Amino acid sequence: MKYEDKKIVGIIATNVEPTVALNVIGHLSIAIGKYSDGEIMGKPIIMDKSNINHLGISRFPFIVTKVKVGKLKAAIDKAKENPNLLVADYPRDMLDTRTDDELVTSIHNKENEQLEYLGAIIYGNTEEVDKITGKFQLWKLEQ
Repeated sequence: MKYEDKKIVGIIATNVEPTVALNVIGHLSIAIGKYSDGEIMGKPIIMDKSNINHLGISRFPFIVTKVKVGKLKAAIDKAKENPNLLVADYPRDMLDTRTDDELVTSIHNKENEQLEYLGAIIYGNTEEVDKITGKFQLWKLEQ
């Protein structure tokens, strides 16, 4: 498998503050790593010249983009229709609740149309991911 074969794209809503955006990407990265196929990771442990171990990282590119809230929701819905893509989404409920039980109850009691998404990560074959995220702007800290 080559570096270009698969891709990981993080998407942040444009109305999300940078501190929240980092939290969103952190939580979603854990989810994608946990539930992805075994191919996502590169070498598990990398030993330096001093014999110190370093955890390996994804073997595929990971970029972070930004889009307006409506486009984010549409991208999530489209990605979830494709069984070849792994999608982790971050509804506002994840920010507004404190415990996992509260989160589960909050999301369970809402229709999908009622959820406000702050971000998502999509992982899969580059061509399929690009069909959904290819025109999104790279996320950068506004100064």
